[in-house]
Amino acid sequence: MSDYELGVIGAGNMAEAIVRGALGAGFLMPTQVIAADPDGGRREVVGHLGVTVTDDNGEAAAARRVLLAVKPQMMSDVLADIAEHVRPDALVISIAAGVTCATLDEGLGGRGRIVRVMPNTPLLVGKGASAVAAGMRARSEDATWAEKLCVAAGGLGVKLDEALMDAVTAVSGSGPAYVFYLIEAMVQAGHREGLDTDTALRLATETCAGAAKLLAETGESPAELRRRVTSKGGTTQAAIEILDAAGVKDSLIEAIRVAAERSRELG
Repeated sequence: MSDYELGVIGAGNMAEAIVRGALGAGFLMPTQVIAADPDGGRREVVGHLGVTVTDDNGEAAAARRVLLAVKPQMMSDVLADIAEHVRPDALVISIAAGVTCATLDEGLGGRGRIVRVMPNTPLLVGKGASAVAAGMRARSEDATWAEKLCVAAGGLGVKLDEALMDAVTAVSGSGPAYVFYLIEAMVQAGHREGLDTDTALRLATETCAGAAKLLAETGESPAELRRRVTSKGGTTQAAIEILDAAGVKDSLIEAIRVAAERSRELG
């Protein structure tokens, strides 16, 4: 049996961010982590964090806790490869989008205590939002440990029922793309009004980042903060009226509904 506290299967960018954050926060020590990946370049990158690296998935899968950080389409093959190496009482955490706890449990032949996590890409800069769902045989402390791992990596961690994971995927998993979409439009509009692209991008980026921070730190509702910015007869009201007339809010709500439905289909 391995003495490692955490074995990471797949050393891609998201796994690197999680490990980097956990080490930086002191949640784990480098000697407690082993990461497996077939790509020598990725092993080298993660190895610079001071953790042990290997090309043998089975070696990492024998750790007390296992983080599955592989692409969803690769999961079936990976589970077949590691099942015999996973301890019956190991905590197995998956961050693969759309792969259900039931699928993980079947692929591992009923081994391990299953927890599913849905992070998002801002985790790469320490500002992620991650949902944690306990699956087969998982105890409350297992979900808590997974949540702490996500928080150590940076950002928010919340525990939810797995039935809500498709909603999480639609809101926060795909959510960064909605924000980037908005910023794209803001930059294009600023450019048409005479700003150079770089200046428009900087202004739009800081505006969105600042608005999110204001929302998080004041505790006010987004509707209330929007109301405070929207002076009667002013520029913001003129803009909001155009958005309302075009049904932008309804379109966003429908887009997120469709994203959730697609997540259910993929799962």
